[in-house]
Amino acid sequence: MLDDIAGITKLAAASLDDIGAATAKAGSKAMGVVVDDAAVTPRYVVGFTPDRELPIVGKIALGSIKNKLIFLLPAALALSAFAPWAITPILMLGGAYLCFEGAEKVIEAFGGGHAEAVVDTAVDAKTLEDQKVSGAIRTDLILSAEIMAIALADVAESPILTQALVLAAVGIAITIGVYGFVALIVKADDIGLHLATKPSTLAQAVGRGLVKGMPILMKILSIVGTAAMIWVGGGILTHGLETSGVLAAPAHLIHDVAEHAGAALAGIGGAVSWIVTAAMNGLFGLVVGGAIALVVGLFHKARTPAH
Repeated sequence: MLDDIAGITKLAAASLDDIGAATAKAGSKAMGVVVDDAAVTPRYVVGFTPDRELPIVGKIALGSIKNKLIFLLPAALALSAFAPWAITPILMLGGAYLCFEGAEKVIEAFGGGHAEAVVDTAVDAKTLEDQKVSGAIRTDLILSAEIMAIALADVAESPILTQALVLAAVGIAITIGVYGFVALIVKADDIGLHLATKPSTLAQAVGRGLVKGMPILMKILSIVGTAAMIWVGGGILTHGLETSGVLAAPAHLIHDVAEHAGAALAGIGGAVSWIVTAAMNGLFGLVVGGAIALVVGLFHKARTPAH
């Protein structure tokens, strides 16, 4: 009996190790989307008093957990069980959306795109907060769907229980990581102001650094998030085109160029190869996203009545 118990324990430990490794691998592939999620979310607390910032982040985080575990997890498992052939097309649709979103941000950064509609802000604080939280949760649903799809694609061949545990672990870990980081970001200026009042010269310097540095960090996060969207989206598209047999040329070209670039620089070849791959996937994603943005822009223009 003891031998049987020991055997079961070893098997369970091995299964946990497999699940942990699969979770880490799947989560790492979703990091591009996670960076954008962390970059996007802080804007939803802009304009609110400091005492409402953390409660708003908490509401969005709770909505994100519900999105992942109540809606997306069962849908992903059903998809894996009954229509596994649909995983790659759905993943590619999500990749195209990421490219589109990223390209729109690039276009707007260079003065293009359309101005956002003016929203009536003559509402009470509670209504405005509810609207912001609802909007953030809707945005999170799209990003969470892409995260879960990326994770599912990486464990699609595993048993259904392993898939469920990995998806749940990825969803929970990423939500805690993203919204914990967001909470830290939105309160960093308050922490800085508090430290600036301390008698310690070091504390004052750190406090002033936080207050001055947060706008810069937010700008960097925005840029990195946009780049990550385009890079991840482009990578999903080139990989999907290759594995589906529709068009393998882009993926082969990127692989060959990255391999040659890495071989040309001994010692740092691996890093160079990764950078070239990411850059070329990003370029492909930017072209695809720009084309989609152009079509969407023409569609909006056609539907907008002339004045």
